[in-house]
Amino acid sequence: MNVKIFSAAIFVLATLLFNPGWAQEAPEVDRTSTGGAQTLEDIMARQKQLEVDESFRSENLGDPANAAAIDEQLGTLGGRSQADAWRGVRYNEIDIRTEVRGPAVDVLIQDGGMPWYELREGPVIAYGGGAILGFLALLVVFYFIRGKIMIDGGPSGTKIERFKAIERFGHWLLAGSFIVLAVTGLITLMGRSFLIPVIGHEAYSTLAVGSKWIHNNIAWSFMLGLIMTFCMWVAHNIPNKLDWHWLKAGGGIFTKSHPSSKKFNAGQKIIFWTVMILGFSVSLSGLSLLFPFEMPMFASTFELINSVLGTSFPTALAPHEEMQYANIWHSIVAFVMMLAIIAHIYIGSVGMEGAFDAMGNGQVDLEWARQHHDLWVEEVQARQGKGESS
Repeated sequence: MNVKIFSAAIFVLATLLFNPGWAQEAPEVDRTSTGGAQTLEDIMARQKQLEVDESFRSENLGDPANAAAIDEQLGTLGGRSQADAWRGVRYNEIDIRTEVRGPAVDVLIQDGGMPWYELREGPVIAYGGGAILGFLALLVVFYFIRGKIMIDGGPSGTKIERFKAIERFGHWLLAGSFIVLAVTGLITLMGRSFLIPVIGHEAYSTLAVGSKWIHNNIAWSFMLGLIMTFCMWVAHNIPNKLDWHWLKAGGGIFTKSHPSSKKFNAGQKIIFWTVMILGFSVSLSGLSLLFPFEMPMFASTFELINSVLGTSFPTALAPHEEMQYANIWHSIVAFVMMLAIIAHIYIGSVGMEGAFDAMGNGQVDLEWARQHHDLWVEEVQARQGKGESS
């Protein structure tokens, strides 16, 4: 019994020793010798992670009633000293007034800059860049194992129109603008770490300024392409029971099977909705960054999430915090989209014989179409038999 008590006492003592904040609160400090100002005991208590009563500073903000008489030298602060004013700023107990007009001008101190910078320069770059490199390596390995998906029996030599000119224009407007945005975005995000050591500060400065200008202006083409492709293809990308059978068969990617599908199979539908949803999200955060402080969206988003999920995300955000959240979210969503687009580029080029022709000239081999979109071919041929446009 004594051994158990002794062990428990040792455990409690060790806990208090290594967690001094649990052991005690800071003792009351005599500040008469400092005129009510901070003492060495206050500093030592904070270093020991003790709770420090800050009321001696947070409540000592000066009293306008102590201002000098009208016939005396008033100075600029009346009854407040410079230290009083800055304590008011620190504890958010001062009414900020400024002649400058505009958003965020009355926020004098916002301490989220360093956490944002460390997150952006650390995990966002490391995990985002690592995911892209890892996925590219995985596709190379997959290509050497699986090889190119060929047309069984070879091409028939007969062509069928897969996409009209307007469809190809919308696709390439979206795809081309996204590739430019991805490259310029990566230069802006990672250039300091990876390009400055290679090309130097001056060359990178020119490259970064140009990338920023291109990124900001090409964004409008991306949003236009997003709207065009959504309007043209949303009706063909509604999920149906065929998609489940296609997914169970792995789309024929891992085997020689060719599951039935209409104009778009389940894999293409996944890419479509990924691009649409994430593209809409990245566009909103991009607009928020293009027009600083004019389009705050995270406070209201967090409030909605909290009401639905019962979480406790912050809902009172300073304008600068809104911009920091927008920047991080913009980067994360862009990285996820890059992974989806890389997979799409692979299967639409080196991964499958005849696939590029669909967006190259709009005409695909009839046998390719029958193997990958047999039900769509039947629909097209049925309409052509009735004299309708395909």
